[in-house]
Amino acid sequence: MRSTTGWQADSVTRTLRRTALERRDLRPDDIAIRVEYCGVCHTDLHALRAHESGANGALVPGHEFTGVVTEAGSAVVDFSPGDPVAVGNIVDSCGVCRMCRAGQENFCREFPTLTYGGADRQDGSTTLGGYSREYVVSDRFAHRLPAGLDPAATAPLLCAGVTVWEPLRALGVGPGTTVAVAGLGGLGHLAVKMATGLGATTSVISRTPDKADEAHTLGARGFVVSTDPEQMEAVRDRFDVVIDTISAPHDLAPYLRVTAMDGTLGHLGHLGPVTVDTLDLLIGRKKLSSAGSGGRPSTAAMLRFCADHGITADIELLPSSQVNTALARLERNDVRYRFVLDMSDLD
Repeated sequence: MRSTTGWQADSVTRTLRRTALERRDLRPDDIAIRVEYCGVCHTDLHALRAHESGANGALVPGHEFTGVVTEAGSAVVDFSPGDPVAVGNIVDSCGVCRMCRAGQENFCREFPTLTYGGADRQDGSTTLGGYSREYVVSDRFAHRLPAGLDPAATAPLLCAGVTVWEPLRALGVGPGTTVAVAGLGGLGHLAVKMATGLGATTSVISRTPDKADEAHTLGARGFVVSTDPEQMEAVRDRFDVVIDTISAPHDLAPYLRVTAMDGTLGHLGHLGPVTVDTLDLLIGRKKLSSAGSGGRPSTAAMLRFCADHGITADIELLPSSQVNTALARLERNDVRYRFVLDMSDLD
C-alpha cells in the first residue's frame, strides 16, 4: 500500500479532519497523481452530512481535481511522470454494457465506480476522494490537462463543467439557438460560458436582480427576474433550451412556459422527485430531460473546447486546511462560484 495524507470525515462532528490515508499499490493500468487542486461540490457537503461511521467505510470527499502524474503502471502508455492530468467523479465502470460501449460510462448499467464512496471493482475497497495529496486511478479515467488551462480553475470542469456540457451538446446548442440558464451558481455560471462559447444567444433567469451585471459579464445577453411575472411573460415560449441548475426543489412550470415550441427543459440542479402538469408539456410539444456527469469522450471534448475558448470556472482558492470553512460557507451559498482547495499544504 501507498501512504498519503488527506481530509477524512468524522461522523460525530460532521467535519473533516486531517489524517493518514492508504492508496493501493499501482496495478498495471494505474497512474499515481499528486493532487494539486480539488473542487468543492455540493455533493461533498451532502455526503458529509449523511455519513455514518462504519456504514459505508471511510469518507474522503472530492471528485473534481487536477494534478501531476508521479508514477505509471507497467501497461500505461498514454501518461508519464510529470504529465498534468484531471480526474472527475467516475473512476471505473463495467466497460461492456451498451452505455459504456457508447462512451457513456456515467450511465453504466452496473453503476459506475465513483471517485469516493464507491466500491473498487477488483478488491471491493471503498474509494477515497481527491481531498488528499495522492490519488491512484486507472489511466482510462484520467484526462490530459490541455495547455493553457489554469489547473486550479479547471478542477470544477470535471464535475460541474461536464454536467452542463453534455446536455448542451446533446440538445444541439450552437449558433442560431436560444438558451436560458436558470440559476447562476457553480453549474449555472459554467452553463452560461459554455452556451455562449458554442454560439448560442444566452440569457440568465434568476430570482436575484442584483446578479444581472454578473450574468452579462459571463456572456449572457439577456437577464430575466424569475419573480417578476411581467418579465417571465415577456419571454414565454422563447428559449430552445432551458438549462435548470437550481439546486433546491422548485416548480418546473414557469421554466416550461418559457421553453419554446419543440424545445427542451434540461433539469440538472435538483435530483429528486418532480411534479409536472402534462399540459405544460403538451402546449408547444415541449420536452423535459435530465443529465448527470459525463462519459470519457464527452469529458475529453469538453476540456478541448474549454482550452480553445479560454473557459474555466470562477473560483475562490483556499488552502485545504480551510476545507471545513469552505463547506460551511457552501451550505450558506456564500461562494462565487466554486471553492477550490489547494492541496499543497498536505505536504
